[in-house]
Amino acid sequence: MGQKGRLNMFIGEYNFNLDDSHRLNLPNSFQKNFEESLVISKGFEKCLCIYNASDWEILSNKINELSVTKSINRRFSRALNSGAYETNVDSKGRICIGQKLIEYANLEKECVIIGVSNKIEIWSKKEWYKYQTENENVMTELGEEIDI
Repeated sequence: MGQKGRLNMFIGEYNFNLDDSHRLNLPNSFQKNFEESLVISKGFEKCLCIYNASDWEILSNKINELSVTKSINRRFSRALNSGAYETNVDSKGRICIGQKLIEYANLEKECVIIGVSNKIEIWSKKEWYKYQTENENVMTELGEEIDI
């Protein structure tokens, strides 16, 4: 839970620059959800994901419930957890991103940070615009499949 029992809600798209020390500002509206530590990990489609500690614990518990006798479950758990680490937002609203995660997501100076409900995604600007171009019809196509 976020501040004062409110559910964590991340929405919007923001552009920030990664500095030479691998630090990236988080939008002010996102920072308040990280009174405790946060976890940054590999995401899907070559982005990074940031979870608050309690949401990461929920995700980890779901992964731990998967059968370890299935190779795909073991591989997924290794892929997700091997690059993940716990950190904090510093006093200037920044997080430090490890070199391996920077390489995984092809991050350069210009980054895009998007809110995706209970998590944050960090994209290289080039990868984000490429993804958007390739998926420009996703709202229409998937909207027909999803019953909200």
